Amino acid sequence: MDRKGGEEMADFEKLYKEKQVFIFKFLMKICKDESLAEELTQETFFRAYMNISNLRSENAASVWLCQIAKNCYFSWYNQNKNLYSLENLEGSQNLKSLTDPENEFLQKELSNDLYDALSHLEEPYKEVFILHVMGNMTMKEISETFGKSESWARVTFYRGRQKLSEILDL
Repeated sequence: MDRKGGEEMADFEKLYKEKQVFIFKFLMKICKDESLAEELTQETFFRAYMNISNLRSENAASVWLCQIAKNCYFSWYNQNKNLYSLENLEGSQNLKSLTDPENEFLQKELSNDLYDALSHLEEPYKEVFILHVMGNMTMKEISETFGKSESWARVTFYRGRQKLSEILDL
């Protein structure tokens, strides 16, 4: 996608039309908030447009866009983590976490620790872990996204989970 002007815009429009729903669903699985997912989808494609020259090939577009979407979510989360944690707890069907302040505190701490640990996890472990756990993607979907085998996705997820456990000292 190293073209200039009109061709580059046409390529980007094609990319947007093909991947917008995929990125929206990916973000919905992560944040579970439709309006936030819409906002982050728009931010993802804005950042993608501004950095379209970094896209190496159309085959890598899904992974590249998921990475941008994940970074948009983490940026939003870091700016709004206190508010977001409270909103999630208020909307939770787990009444125990709503009525038990100690459990509520532990839930927020665990969530913060997990996001901090994820930021220290190397690629592709971080990406595969996020796609599977937060994005609810199957190993087959992940393997197709990366253009790798399903066994590669499983091994990468397993190793990423082990590394994450080491980071969290579990």
